Amino acid sequence: MSYFVTGGTGFIGRNLIDQLLNRRGTIHVLVRKGSKKKFNALVAERWPDQSNRVVAVSGDLTRSSLGVSSAQMEALTGKIKHVFHLAAVYDLAASAESQEQVNIDGTQNAMDFAAGVGAKCFHHTSSIAAAGLYEGTFREDMFDEAVGLEHPYFRTKHESEALVRRRCPIAWRIYRPGIVVGHSKTGEIDKIDGPYYFFKLIQRLRRSLPPWVPTLGLEGGRINLVPVDYVVRAMDHIAHKPKLDNTCFHLTDPNPKRIGEVMNLFAEAAHAPLMSMRIDARIFNFIPQPIKHGIGMLPPVRRIISQVLSDLGIPRDILSFFNYPTRFDTRETDRALKGSGINVPPLEDYAWVLWDYWERHLDPDLFIDRSLGGQVRDKVVLVTGASSGIGKATALMMARAGARVLLVARKEDELQQAQSEIESEGGIAFAYSCDLADHEAAEQLCKRVLKEHGAVDVLVNNAGRSIRRSIALSYDRFHDYERCMQLNYFGALKMIMGLLPTMAERKSGHIINISSIGVLTNAPRFSAYVASKAALDAFARCAAAEFNDTGVAFTTINMPLVRTPMIAPTKIYESVPTITTEDAADMVKQAVIYRPQRIATRLGIFASVLHALTPKISEIVMNSAFRMFPDSSAAKGESPSRAESRATQEQMAFASLMRGIHW
Repeated sequence: MSYFVTGGTGFIGRNLIDQLLNRRGTIHVLVRKGSKKKFNALVAERWPDQSNRVVAVSGDLTRSSLGVSSAQMEALTGKIKHVFHLAAVYDLAASAESQEQVNIDGTQNAMDFAAGVGAKCFHHTSSIAAAGLYEGTFREDMFDEAVGLEHPYFRTKHESEALVRRRCPIAWRIYRPGIVVGHSKTGEIDKIDGPYYFFKLIQRLRRSLPPWVPTLGLEGGRINLVPVDYVVRAMDHIAHKPKLDNTCFHLTDPNPKRIGEVMNLFAEAAHAPLMSMRIDARIFNFIPQPIKHGIGMLPPVRRIISQVLSDLGIPRDILSFFNYPTRFDTRETDRALKGSGINVPPLEDYAWVLWDYWERHLDPDLFIDRSLGGQVRDKVVLVTGASSGIGKATALMMARAGARVLLVARKEDELQQAQSEIESEGGIAFAYSCDLADHEAAEQLCKRVLKEHGAVDVLVNNAGRSIRRSIALSYDRFHDYERCMQLNYFGALKMIMGLLPTMAERKSGHIINISSIGVLTNAPRFSAYVASKAALDAFARCAAAEFNDTGVAFTTINMPLVRTPMIAPTKIYESVPTITTEDAADMVKQAVIYRPQRIATRLGIFASVLHALTPKISEIVMNSAFRMFPDSSAAKGESPSRAESRATQEQMAFASLMRGIHW
């Protein structure tokens, strides 16, 4: 007994061949000429001990009689008993033209081939999509009752099945699988489809929230999922059972779960928060269609939806099937499989296997170059305040990743030292001495940089000045506020204004502003510093909105307390937790790779949320810290004392609890 399989290199096809190899006979597989090497590699990897039984037949699904040569047709005539037609487009996002060519024309060509070689039975793999959006239970003997076939995928699957029913010249059997997911034992699958589209959302929820936090979700219709191993075992068994010709079989779950239940099963498998409260999506049906359509056509709404769906990798069409209305009767299949031990396993038994395989093999992030080198190699990165601290650590990191680093700082000797250090490691660096508080000098620097390098790809606004002094000691020191604003805000702004036009013109660029956790926590004693950084944060938010569609990104990093020369005058910081300059540079690295609008510590975000929800409580916490940590001797205009650098146990405990916040 010999077999012929179209789509044998596809996901379901490979698994079906696994089953057919348990029987006797040769398995002939339709393979395009350009895919012969890929097919040979698959045979060598998957069926090395039975490679003589899996034979490639050159052809093309879109050509008459599958494009198989007359000599090959003659050689196969009388030898093929079963033709399994699995080749099809299983993609909601595919073009209508490609689906018609493959799903409809390809089916006709496969039937012509089967009749031409004298096959005994044509096994057509259809889909539950052939029922369209039928409301209620769709039986296996139903076909013309299908409704809601406007979508190309539904329509072409329905029309290809119609060809088999009405024109197939030999006996046929039709299989309508549900949404086929990975193998229930191994999790193996070769592409993202169906529920997998929502895995990235679940993953992001897991990264954002502890698993015990209840979340709100949507409840939709019942989604019929079946693992590939059930589908191919059922097909193999039914195909070889006598007296079942000209019958359709639903390879579906007799007890499908609702979308909300399915999402929670995968969330549980991912150790992500569960949707404890689910709103039935049908409630939106009460909104008049013209209103929904009008809201959906608003440009901001369309862009937001497109951006969210794009970030999560969810096709827009998938949302229209959220309230899927059809259930599937399986009486014929149950009768055919009776006594075989072949059943649909419950999803809760293998959901974790599917999740694990997706996260290790199919997560889209695995295929994106997330290395720093992949983002900055051979690009121009300008770092201000690059002679020491965060700036120097960032410049070294960028140079090691292959960037052309422009070092900007006031002190020329330290700047030259940083340049020499980079060049000694084989990096490329250019030093520019400039006081960014001098706005004329900053403007001339931008002009010089653009003249010598053409453009800047990444600007890291790191140069800054910090002053730790309570407001009560600052009544006669208005110049403290002016100095902070002059460098931290206006100096950074001069660099942005000087380099941004070229970025916008090239539709590419990234501006990273090193801000402070103090902006989120409203740190006392840092009113001058925090106000200047808050001004830069606000500017970046406005600029990000204006340049969102230009290819230029703005990222604000609310940096926690870093052990740099800037904090050295405050001796008490020698006894409180800080991060290293290398840790700070890693935050810049994340900004370059992922280009988020903000990077902050969880404590910083928590403090910001606390202030937004309960500002008085936040104020009390900050005031307690203000009273606990005194002004330094330098802030009072006094000589430093030895006792000043020794933190009390109470201060150390509080600083450890509020790790990274400036006190």
